[in-house]
Amino acid sequence: MTLESLLKDSASYNLWANTQLVTWLRTNPAELLEREIPSSFPTLRDTLLHIWGAEEIWLERLMQMPESTFLSLRFTGSTEAILEGILKKSEAFKVYVHDLSDADFQEICTFKLLNGTEDSRTRVKMIHHCLNHSTYHRGQIVTMSHNFGPTDPPSTDYIKYIRLK
Repeated sequence: MTLESLLKDSASYNLWANTQLVTWLRTNPAELLEREIPSSFPTLRDTLLHIWGAEEIWLERLMQMPESTFLSLRFTGSTEAILEGILKKSEAFKVYVHDLSDADFQEICTFKLLNGTEDSRTRVKMIHHCLNHSTYHRGQIVTMSHNFGPTDPPSTDYIKYIRLK
């Protein structure tokens, strides 16, 4: 497996895992997403909004687009809109990664961090970070939800994704 094929597969996996999580969350009471619990973000809704926002900003950076204000600072929509937004952004991220050539992965992108500091990285590192970041927060969502009762989250392990392929 080449680095290019691994990242393309990882982007497909990210969409699959986010779809599994969103599908499961939709089977639970809506108020579950609003309950507060100590974590990186105070609610499941806020954690989901962060995943969506991070995938959005990293995609903008990868595409060398002007970055928008981070999503959590401007979003006022519903929880359902967040769930739908995650899926749409993960799909766009996957399509973007699948359209890259091997040489594109090694190109350096220059961008500004949220604090305004300029940074630059190869696309391969940026993509890897973003996908790993989403995995980290999906795990938080599962742990947070256990505190509210639902103990039947879907397995979003990469190996399960591979087995299902």
